[in-house]
Amino acid sequence: MNELNHLAIIMDGNGRWAKKRGFLRTKGHESGALVVEKICDFCILNKIKILTLYAFSTENWKRPKNEIDFLLDLLKKFLISRRENFIKNGIFFNTVGDIEIFNDDLKLEIKKLKNLTKDNKKLKFNLAINYGAKDEIIRATKSLISQKKEINEENLNEFLDEKEQIDLLIRTGGEQRLSNFMLWQASYAELAFTDTLWPDFEKEELQNIVDNFKLKNRRFGAI
Repeated sequence: MNELNHLAIIMDGNGRWAKKRGFLRTKGHESGALVVEKICDFCILNKIKILTLYAFSTENWKRPKNEIDFLLDLLKKFLISRRENFIKNGIFFNTVGDIEIFNDDLKLEIKKLKNLTKDNKKLKFNLAINYGAKDEIIRATKSLISQKKEINEENLNEFLDEKEQIDLLIRTGGEQRLSNFMLWQASYAELAFTDTLWPDFEKEELQNIVDNFKLKNRRFGAI
């Protein structure tokens, strides 16, 4: 059976979930944030070492300003409200993406939670914010050039926001595309797509997807 070391999820469907119920899109984002803790618990229980969730892309800045402001405020509240839970449950909080664009208050909360949880070992939780795979690869390449290192696969991998390859990548919400998410790390990931909107995504469905992943014949280009 395949070992699941790194699970990544594109959390899609918050806005549509809210619209179906006659709510504002912001209600969908609030409900979606509640699912994150359940998925973290699942990963710890199943000894998955890394969880990466796609929360805010480099392209999401095209959304209405009021929605962006709400999302960033929700992120700040999430970091503060989950602080004790992360510490208690041994979760190391990390981010992938360029956080320098965010305001000082949000950057402070991000750095504070990273520092408070840096020694935790049960789960590495990557939150992808202001993240785009193309941007990540460009930033890594610039770092290689600035340090006068040879541009090859091994060296470039060292400068990425996350070095570990993804084993299983799930997208909720019915769309079947990667949307500029971890293209390098997902080069040999098993892909799973579900019509379930993110706020409705339950641990039981995740368990079924993981069970199917473990039975896959992963050849990595071999016969």
